[in-house]
Amino acid sequence: MLISTKGRYALRVLVDIAENNKEGYTPLKEIANRQGLSEKYLENIIPVLIRNDFLVGLRGKGGGYKLTRPPETYTVGSVLKLVEGGLSAVSCLEVDAQSCERAASCRTMPMWQKLQDKLDDFFEGITIADLCQDGQESGDA
Repeated sequence: MLISTKGRYALRVLVDIAENNKEGYTPLKEIANRQGLSEKYLENIIPVLIRNDFLVGLRGKGGGYKLTRPPETYTVGSVLKLVEGGLSAVSCLEVDAQSCERAASCRTMPMWQKLQDKLDDFFEGITIADLCQDGQESGDA
């Protein structure tokens, strides 16, 4: 499993918004500048977050983006699964994986499933609010 820049940047966007604008909208340009990220690249990530009700956007003066709910309700797992299309350690455990004819007799499948369960538990146990708190102590995530 390799988490792409898209997944990592989506998390950084959500943390940035949570930390920097509690009530209003945050312009994309400000997020990109604070995070040292390409505004153009973020323009590819933001629509996914809006379509899935993680963010809401407002155009024009005073516009930008804001969270649709409190940061405590966004798990890292939900963000990564959305943006990455899943978080499977091996292809046979992907959501849309074709059934494997060897699955029933595969000696390694229980191990992969345990790893998958640990990944899910780990990422679902961390929220955007947690990352905001950790970021204040340890710097950039």
